[in-house]
Amino acid sequence: MDIHQTGLWGMVWGAGPMVKFVLLTLLVFSVVSWAIIAYKVLLLMKVEKETSAFYDLFWEKRQFALVHAASKGFSSTPLVAIFNAAFNELSTQMKSAESGTAWLQREDLDRFHRIIKKASDIEAAKLEYAVGFLATTGNTAPFIGLFGTVWGIMTSFRDIGAKGAASLAVVAPGISEALVATAMGLLAAIPAVMGYNHIITRIGRITTEMNNFSSDLMNVIEKQAGKKG
Repeated sequence: MDIHQTGLWGMVWGAGPMVKFVLLTLLVFSVVSWAIIAYKVLLLMKVEKETSAFYDLFWEKRQFALVHAASKGFSSTPLVAIFNAAFNELSTQMKSAESGTAWLQREDLDRFHRIIKKASDIEAAKLEYAVGFLATTGNTAPFIGLFGTVWGIMTSFRDIGAKGAASLAVVAPGISEALVATAMGLLAAIPAVMGYNHIITRIGRITTEMNNFSSDLMNVIEKQAGKKG
């Protein structure tokens, strides 16, 4: 056997068209998965840092107008979007209230609950965007690789039948080339699963912070109910 055909690249190059297509597909899955992992980890680091800072700012400033003015310096944390959704509605409510009457009624609180909940859901969806691809890769890549292996082995046995020989020297090269697809499937799936679990865990912590902030924000708004403008 040619020495150049004994290495990994030699086995890939010697594989059939279908196996090569499978390997190319798995390579694309792997590259995209690594890109998502790198992007999300860097993004979540910034989100976590800004979330903690904005939470402290919220309790430090206390006045909504001051918090809103300072929020322009935070571009990544989802807490800003949640706060701004409530602040914009509060501003509209105050402008439309008649002089000498309470600008926020108890019946208005349900609307604020919905506004804050909607903003939280939108921000959570943004955090989870593209993460599902990692789960898809982790679930499907091994089976795609297995398909390539099965196809390659079938091709090898067909070649054996055509040649009329079944020695190890004839069988081994084709099977080893086919098994590369399974290895590539695992190589794509394992990092994707690990990355998915890590990212989802960190998103879960941020989501908890969002829920806590939403509750605190709603409590502050509820204290304003009944006060006259």
